[in-house]
Amino acid sequence: MSWETPGQGQPGRRGLDVAFEESLRRTSSFMHLMSQAAAERIGINPTDLNCLNILSLGGELTAGQLAQATGLTTASITGVVDRLEEAGYVRRERNAKDRRRVVIHLIVEPVLRDVVTVFAPMMAAWKKIADGYTDEELEFILRFQAQTEQVLRGTITRLRGLDGAAPRPGPQPSAT
Repeated sequence: MSWETPGQGQPGRRGLDVAFEESLRRTSSFMHLMSQAAAERIGINPTDLNCLNILSLGGELTAGQLAQATGLTTASITGVVDRLEEAGYVRRERNAKDRRRVVIHLIVEPVLRDVVTVFAPMMAAWKKIADGYTDEELEFILRFQAQTEQVLRGTITRLRGLDGAAPRPGPQPSAT
């Protein structure tokens, strides 16, 4: 196994299969490391950054929805939201129709100032790469990304035991 040259020495399709698998694993590792580095730069922890990203995709969620999306307990989500609220990135609002429900809203201005600026150079570099592809090639990449996301969702469901299978015993996810 090589960090630099995936599939090296493997013939034909087998080499491509190995290169593909290793490329996905490497990308996953780099995404994880990048998230940790970005969280450090912003001054929050990686779990809080992940929750902030999930909120940014929808703008608002209930604490229960955020817990479900992350796999964290509602108690852990309370801590995450406390920290994000203290940092000025989110605010809690009671649902007007159901006062027991709390909706977590993203506060756009500080997120743009503190978070988006950390990711802007990477996003610009990705945009430059995308500019080199035709519309058809980008559509192909987007289909691949959507399929990859579905595989990840299914794997998360399986690993959490939400598919009917019992999850393996072990440490529970934490908010740190």
